[in-house]
Amino acid sequence: MSNSLKILLLAIVTFFVGTSEYVIAGFLDIIAKDTGISIASAGQLISIFSLSYAIGTPILVALTARMDRRTLLIASLVTFVIGNAMVIFLPGYLPLLLSRVVLALSAGIFLTVAITMATKLAKPEKIGSAISTVVMGFSTSFVIGIPLGRLVAANMNWKLNFAALGILGFAAVFILMAAIPRTEGETPIPLVKQLAFLKNPKILMALVVIFFWILGYSIAFTYITPFLLNVANMSTSTISMALFLFGFASMIGAKIGGSATDKWGVRKTLLSGLIIHAISLALLALSAHSIVAVLLVLVLWSLSLWSSGPTQQVNLVSQAPEASSIMISLYSSTQQLSMAIGAGLGGIMLKNMPISSVVWFGALGVAIAAILAIRVIRPVVKVSN
Repeated sequence: MSNSLKILLLAIVTFFVGTSEYVIAGFLDIIAKDTGISIASAGQLISIFSLSYAIGTPILVALTARMDRRTLLIASLVTFVIGNAMVIFLPGYLPLLLSRVVLALSAGIFLTVAITMATKLAKPEKIGSAISTVVMGFSTSFVIGIPLGRLVAANMNWKLNFAALGILGFAAVFILMAAIPRTEGETPIPLVKQLAFLKNPKILMALVVIFFWILGYSIAFTYITPFLLNVANMSTSTISMALFLFGFASMIGAKIGGSATDKWGVRKTLLSGLIIHAISLALLALSAHSIVAVLLVLVLWSLSLWSSGPTQQVNLVSQAPEASSIMISLYSSTQQLSMAIGAGLGGIMLKNMPISSVVWFGALGVAIAAILAIRVIRPVVKVSN
């Protein structure tokens, strides 16, 4: 098997792992009904995943840095299979929460190691392409995983999603054992050294912008299914189509963001994306009476949301190019922490406010990110000869 196929294989398995995080957003209402809990409590299943990912992944990466990469990759997949089995066989809300912790830790380790393995398998001039291929597997779970998961949950049983992921993960263990070569571990980067970069004001403020950007997104998207069901009055089939459109637009948005950053720079691209993002969330609340309008706004939301991803990473890495891996690690941890807090805040809002409030507060979070970006990301001044 060529190295290109091995990288593609890592991307496919990464899709399974990514789906375990995102798929649950498509059927929170069904889980709430099946387990006898509120939608707000069901939303905490997303919050606990993100929080576990944000806190646990850097620690586990540091502790396992010297391990053989293939061994660690397989171990994370075995843990992934166990986490899915817990969802299927252990009844009740608390075991479901625990399974989300297990799945989060396995996902964090797998994605980190998969990206590392891809860089070692790729030619030096193809490293960037190899990384984007693996990451695309994670983001593709938005396109296929969420809408497909909704269809399965609505027409059969929501636990079948995790049964399928567990079976696919189990098969992937043996495929990766045969396909991926053994690779030595690396010198661990102490957590203290990683956190030391937060003393840099530019890096800290870049992370604060990322935090509010994802916070606004998470408050709204975590509860998008109840919003579409109860506010926009969509049917289950229409919701699946809406989630598919959102996921498909995410891929286009990421491509637009990367190209625009190269052409127009970080400031123009990021500010444009954040402003349109905030406006689209406000329009989502205002257009809920029209299904066609909601579908159009969802596409606009996804395009603007995902256009900011590559730009945020470029901005952060540019602050410390000599430590790009640490910057990406800080980016991922900030993103997941913000998602956890956003899901939690959204749940609190649902207990005291109408469902549409999560969309308005989501717009507020993104607007704060835009205001901060205007202040902290200064325009590049070109000095002529």
